[in-house]
Amino acid sequence: NGSSAFVTMFVSPQPVEATDDAFWDQFWADTATSVQDVFALVPAAEIRAVREESPSNLATLCYKAVEKLVQGAESGCHTEKERQIVLNCCRLLTRILPYIFEDPDWRGFFWSTVPGAGRGGGDEDDENARPLAESLLLAVADLLFCPDFTVQSHRRSTVDTAEDIHSIDSCEYIWEAGVGFAHSPQPNYIHDLNRTELLKLLLTCFSEAMYLPPSSDSSNTNPWVQFFCSTENRHALPLFTSLLNVVCAYDPVGYGIPYNHLLFSDYREPLVEEAAQVLIVTLDYDSSTSSSPTVDGTTTGTAMDDVDPPGPDNLFVNYLSRIHREEDFQFILKGVARLLSNPLVQTYLPNSAKKIQFHQELLVLFWKLCDFNKKFLFFVLKSSDVLDILVPILYFLNDARADQSRVGLMHIGVFILLLLSGERNFGVRLNKPYSVRVPMDIPVFTGTHADLLIIVFHKIITSGHQRLQPLFDCLLTIVVNVSPYLKSLSMVAANKLLHLLEAFSTTWFLFSAVQNHHLVFFLLEVFNNIIQYQFDGNSNLVYAVIRKRNVFHQLANLPTDSQAIQKGLQRKKKTPEPISRTNSQDGVSMEGSRPAAPAEPGTLKTSLVATPGIDKLTEKSQVSEDGTMRSLEPESSQPPPEGNPPSAGSDGEPWSGEASQPRQDRRRLSSTSSVGQWNPTPDWVMSWKSKLPLQTIMRLLQVLVPQVEKICIDKGLTDESEILKFLQHGTLVGLLPVPHPILIRKYQANSGTAMWFRTYMWGVIYLRNVDPPIWYDTDVKLFEIQRV
Repeated sequence: NGSSAFVTMFVSPQPVEATDDAFWDQFWADTATSVQDVFALVPAAEIRAVREESPSNLATLCYKAVEKLVQGAESGCHTEKERQIVLNCCRLLTRILPYIFEDPDWRGFFWSTVPGAGRGGGDEDDENARPLAESLLLAVADLLFCPDFTVQSHRRSTVDTAEDIHSIDSCEYIWEAGVGFAHSPQPNYIHDLNRTELLKLLLTCFSEAMYLPPSSDSSNTNPWVQFFCSTENRHALPLFTSLLNVVCAYDPVGYGIPYNHLLFSDYREPLVEEAAQVLIVTLDYDSSTSSSPTVDGTTTGTAMDDVDPPGPDNLFVNYLSRIHREEDFQFILKGVARLLSNPLVQTYLPNSAKKIQFHQELLVLFWKLCDFNKKFLFFVLKSSDVLDILVPILYFLNDARADQSRVGLMHIGVFILLLLSGERNFGVRLNKPYSVRVPMDIPVFTGTHADLLIIVFHKIITSGHQRLQPLFDCLLTIVVNVSPYLKSLSMVAANKLLHLLEAFSTTWFLFSAVQNHHLVFFLLEVFNNIIQYQFDGNSNLVYAVIRKRNVFHQLANLPTDSQAIQKGLQRKKKTPEPISRTNSQDGVSMEGSRPAAPAEPGTLKTSLVATPGIDKLTEKSQVSEDGTMRSLEPESSQPPPEGNPPSAGSDGEPWSGEASQPRQDRRRLSSTSSVGQWNPTPDWVMSWKSKLPLQTIMRLLQVLVPQVEKICIDKGLTDESEILKFLQHGTLVGLLPVPHPILIRKYQANSGTAMWFRTYMWGVIYLRNVDPPIWYDTDVKLFEIQRV
């Protein structure tokens, strides 16, 4: 069998002739193998030994295995024996490819032509020969639309000759109804299994990217993906559509009936996972280096129209960017929302549905959809359906906040919310009351989705682990972006915002890192936006500002002399954690919730490259009176841009000088290490203190505090409801400074985030493919595998 043949190969260093079919056939002749068997029979050490000791045998094996796949695709795999050979070759190549990619000398092997392997066999000129990689990819594409093997045959009777695989139009064999295809084929267990094995091989081909270190040039394309998604692949459109539809149509609640999954084994899920992974890898494309693939001309007609200007060469990205029918958007959005909400359904109806594990892949897919197809983004924000994406994301963020192995999940969740928050509609949608009671480890509150977002963000900042610090700017930028549209914050959320201001404006925090004061600027901007644009419904926030007025006075009187600065820095040695949960009145957590848990010791995680700072991630736009936005020139930046260091490795090793400090001192001290030893000076404090936007709040306090105090004295009041009633009916019209223009910081594509997505996505795929462990223990270079 294959195992003993492998032993023969590396025991005898002399090459086995390519024509010795009896020898090579041992590798694929077995009838009852699974991919797990192949992994067990062919150990890593033997593959590496063959690679070193008898390279020509390994080369012949790869060539012969590809040849068998090509033959299977040519013939259409009509017999059981042919199908078995194709599947075994598939498994064998899935096993061997990572060991070819890990060795730089072998990496070009699949892109070289094999003499005599012309497109039709040995007779043609070698000019016509295709590189092995191309033959392999085209064969896999053909096999994915092979009647009676991976798709239902359209022939009525067996008497008819079997369909010729080259004459069939694979667009008629799309795997599932949805975008651009109305017919839902009969589910077929065997076809799903066969598709899954072929997609696993495809994913393994694409994984060459894992063996190259992360580079600042994210535009270097993956040759496997580039060829597979090019016009050379005649199945590109039906395959893209099949993958997208299979993912978006999947319903883990077995056939829509709760608890049904306990009765039927779900053979669709492995296919859906594999499809999601192949899809996000084919869409790995840096939109910042090219003319953006998004298209805005609305047309009617087919799902993907040809009248639009040509998009990128990657057809998958091109097709994705050209979907435009409302019903297609609805199908995609409903599907993604259904799958993302799956873990939440789990919590209030335990075991009613199968629990899916591929939410990270779905979040990457959702990101790609919004990034490459602006019409989809606007569709998502057009209705309150966007909240069906928001709530699961907030659930994941809150659940993962203490877990070091899920830093990547935290980042992608925040990136998606940053992208959405750049659009006015997102802020408006957040005013919808929040009634779904998903058990979450947050204080009980009555309010809107905006309250939920602020309460979860507060929880992340005050009780997440220190690796989340680079996200603080992002979290507060999202709150700033939505703040002008928030009609009425609850008391709980208002108190959370003031608690953050209190924590971030302590002298030692402000003086201990070069960019810490930016957080105070963001929070002041939030208060200014709400007071200037939404004063009427926000008596809770106004009341909270009056109660905590000393925080604003302290900021206005922040000391700037050297002695005071040093004294402020000394304080940190004595004070407790700056952002503690004390005095934040957390109250009782929601019923049925579990506290966010740290990772189990020993959990594997993959490292991530650093994310760009908020100034690189976003660009400022000003909202004019009619609601349109215009981009601002970078120089009008509001928090002074001085010394904005790159954010420290969002998941790299602890920052230098950090490990020895007690945990409370680690918060946001990233800049000290990235710019050498840094010391605050009076000039530096003055440079930004003079720009603190306190005028609006000081005017509000000046007008309202005496009135509130008078009420309390006159009526002997200690009860806040009377004061709130007074504030609800108060007005500041004509008393406040002229409203400032609304500034929105919109996400902008850049190569830094493109590289981050690549490392994150492959890290997820590496860790999720454990059965069989395709890449485990191979020499990957794109990220490091670490244990928590």
